[in-house]
Amino acid sequence: MFAANEKAVDARARRAASRCGLRAMKSRRAFSGDNYCGFMLVDDNNLIAAGERFDMSAEDVLDYCKVE
Repeated sequence: MFAANEKAVDARARRAASRCGLRAMKSRRAFSGDNYCGFMLVDDNNLIAAGERFDMSAEDVLDYCKVE
């Protein structure tokens, strides 16, 4: 049941980023020194807007897109 809730929050974060004109990309790799297994926000030109080390949670993405 927790995994379904996590997927729902991830989907909400992706939709919020899309409404802001950004794309929320989630890391596929396991945790490492420079990869925190979270989200990165990228614009249409593939420039990083936030979360350069995949260090944003879904809630961080929602908060970032709410501000803009």
